[in-house]
Amino acid sequence: MQQNVETDRLILRPFTLSDAKRVALLAGDKVIADMTANIPHPYSLADAELWINTHEPLFDSGKGIVYAITLKESGELIGAVSFLGIDNGVGTLGYWLGVPYWGRGYATEASKAIITFGKSNLGLGKLHVMHLLGNERSKSVIKKLGVTYIENRINRMQGKAREVCVYTSDL
Repeated sequence: MQQNVETDRLILRPFTLSDAKRVALLAGDKVIADMTANIPHPYSLADAELWINTHEPLFDSGKGIVYAITLKESGELIGAVSFLGIDNGVGTLGYWLGVPYWGRGYATEASKAIITFGKSNLGLGKLHVMHLLGNERSKSVIKKLGVTYIENRINRMQGKAREVCVYTSDL
C-alpha cells in the first residue's frame, strides 16, 4: 500500500476518486496543458477519473508512483508529483501544480520529498526529469534538484512534436 510522505508544508498522499473534480478543475487550465507532456485540453472529470484509476495498478506493478500534493495546513489538493517508468532502479520524475500555486516552492518541495522517498523505499538509484523548452518555471524547479543537463530532444506529445530539455541524476 502506498504510504503518505510529509514535508514541512505538504502531505503527498495517494489520489482517490473523490479528488477527480479538483484534478479536473486544476489540470483543466489550458496553461497546464501547454506546459505538460500528457495533460490534454480540455480536461474533463472523466479524464481525471480515468487517470486516478491508473495509479493503484501502476504502484502495484512497481513501475510508478503518483502522489497528490496537498497543503498540510488545509488538506487542499494543489497538484501531483510522480515517478513513472520505473525500471532497474531508474525513474522519471514528473509534476504539475495548479496555476494559483505556482511560484511558492511547492513543486520543488514535493519533488525533493518524492526523490528521497524513491531512493529509500523504491530502490531508485537514478532519475530522469524533463521540461518543455520554454517552460522556465519548471526549469527553475529542476535546477534546484541538483540534476545534470543531458540534451534537448524531440518527443511526440498529444500528437505533436515538442522539444524537451532532459536532465539526469544519480541518487
